[in-house]
Amino acid sequence: MEQQELGTTEETTTAAELSGLETAASETAGNETAAADAPAPETTDSSATKEINGLKRGALVEGTITSTSPTLITLDLGEGREGIISSAELERMDVKRLQDFVVGAVIRVKVINPRSKDGKAVVSYDNALEESDWQKASEYAASKEVFHGKIGGYNKGGLIVRFGRVRGFIPQSQISEARLRRLSGETPEQRYGQLINENISVKVMEVDRERNRLILSERAAEREVRQYKKQSLIAELQVGDERTGTVVSLETFGAFVDIGGAEGLVHLTELSHHHITHPRQAVSVGEQVRVKVIGIDPENNRIALSVKELLADPWDEIAVRYAPGTLVRGTITKTAKFGAFARIEGADNIEGLIHISELSDERVEDPKEVVKKGDLLTLRVLRVDIAEKRLGLSLRKVFSTEYLDQDLQAAFENPALMEIPERAQASRMREKLEEAREKGAEIIEGLKVKSAEAGDELREKLEEAREKGAEIIEDLKEKASAAGEDLKEKSAEAGDELREKLEEAREKGAEIIEDLKEKASAAGEDLKEKLGEAREKGAEIVEGLKAKLSREDNSEVAE
Repeated sequence: MEQQELGTTEETTTAAELSGLETAASETAGNETAAADAPAPETTDSSATKEINGLKRGALVEGTITSTSPTLITLDLGEGREGIISSAELERMDVKRLQDFVVGAVIRVKVINPRSKDGKAVVSYDNALEESDWQKASEYAASKEVFHGKIGGYNKGGLIVRFGRVRGFIPQSQISEARLRRLSGETPEQRYGQLINENISVKVMEVDRERNRLILSERAAEREVRQYKKQSLIAELQVGDERTGTVVSLETFGAFVDIGGAEGLVHLTELSHHHITHPRQAVSVGEQVRVKVIGIDPENNRIALSVKELLADPWDEIAVRYAPGTLVRGTITKTAKFGAFARIEGADNIEGLIHISELSDERVEDPKEVVKKGDLLTLRVLRVDIAEKRLGLSLRKVFSTEYLDQDLQAAFENPALMEIPERAQASRMREKLEEAREKGAEIIEGLKVKSAEAGDELREKLEEAREKGAEIIEDLKEKASAAGEDLKEKSAEAGDELREKLEEAREKGAEIIEDLKEKASAAGEDLKEKLGEAREKGAEIVEGLKAKLSREDNSEVAE
């Protein structure tokens, strides 16, 4: 006889749960593969209720063995009554049982016939054991206690469980969900054959001795069994233990995992390092998972588990791969009032936030003005917060000159980072930048031409000044020569005066030439300064064009 292991918590089974039991139970009469045949039901004729010689058919009585032989055992039933166990029953007994029948032993037997032809009562030891099992089954039914037995057979309607010497029947509708999930196949043998000799815990739902009917339910016993197993498990578990379990059910707040007969809860936040809104995004019912015990509450019989703590944290790699300033590819997953979220390519579903202030250089009222769900963009990493698992991204700083050297190195190592499939942003930007460079080159070339023209004009003026100075000197020479000839004719004294005037004229001519040189030199310096100013102004124009083109590009992205 199996021993009771759990308490007697009251639990009832609804009429709906027991529907069909009548039909299913009737099938136990055929197609069974149980270890032994069921005993025939008792006859209920009028003699069954008569008391003969103080004995009544079907009654359980105690007797003392007075003699034994291979074919007959005699018992003293008291008050001078004698009973016998027939040879037919002894032949069915094993050697161990027969060895227990010794003279003087007191055993319990069932009265089959109060008085046979020879005046002795015919009794049965096996039938007494079976009757005791029926009585115990009735006690289990009344107390709602859980019975622990083994699966001994099956038929097309369900399982057979030995309740001592009585066969109990579990309809398929009363088999636990966990056991049903293991079943497969078309025939009863394919479905139930694998379950033979497995331990099972049940409650007695119906006892009908007259009809030889004992109905059991595994489902009705599940709650007590789970509680018992959980209590036993909690007693041996420690925080930090790792177990392999099976996902048995999903709720909006998490998943329940069976870790050896007892269930623990993996909260939604402990299923994955990523943000999920329902457990089915991480696990499925029936899936084998590895879990870690993170909390035990013996008072409330609760076990807290984690899948996440046994998984590699992708944020550990993020800190190494994506330093601030790095260019990454990301797909917009959703937008919010404060910005947009983008999933980073090649980063195990890591998402970062593009704050609304980092979407464009212009003021943005709604992120949807700039990006939409599904856009694939090149983004700039601004900051990485491993503790809070946050990644800050920027769209407006993708082409910032602040990161020029870093971008050139990244583009050399991974050219794909500079290619943006959506809207051909990079291509258009490069075209506009090339246009700006060409326009700037035209401006600079124009300034060079103007500078060259100014230089030519200055050189012409200087040459004219030199020619004019030479003409003055020649004129003075001619005048001096004429004056000298005149003076020679008029007076010798006049020669000295003439020489003085000639010297003065030479000095004056030298001063004029020197003055012209200084003016020409000053004009050259002035031209150089103007040329430098022109170059600086040209550079400012180019930078202005670059900034204007960047703003125009961001505006086009928004459109």
